Amino acid sequence: MKSLYTAHATATKGGRGTGTAATDDGKISVKFSTPKEMGGDGGPGTNPEQLFAAGYSSCFLGAMKLAGKRQGETVPDDATMTAHVSFVDREDGVGFAIAVTLEGHVPGMPSARVLELMAAAHDICPYSWAIRHTVDVQFKAV
Repeated sequence: MKSLYTAHATATKGGRGTGTAATDDGKISVKFSTPKEMGGDGGPGTNPEQLFAAGYSSCFLGAMKLAGKRQGETVPDDATMTAHVSFVDREDGVGFAIAVTLEGHVPGMPSARVLELMAAAHDICPYSWAIRHTVDVQFKAV
């Protein structure tokens, strides 16, 4: 595969609960805190699940717009995609995983059509491709 773009980020100082992460170009610099639901202090920092949700929702919405374009339909700029990313115990009991629900909203478009475009976007989006066989992803039209 030919690389079209490569992002670089480095995590330091303990990772998920107390650390930081930043991109090499300085566009992102975040502090991490563990949510209270996971036994943390719920501090002001973000967490990997929130960052994944932000990236996936953005990428998937772009993929849905491309899917619409390929099918001769315009997905308007006021369409939204919300990713709900849950931190879950793995069935094997060894570690953890994530589960995702994507909620698509396209004003004026029937729910069935939104779901069709989401299914097509799932074949386009690189996040979906990367997690296809390891993460449970559900679709909802709202």
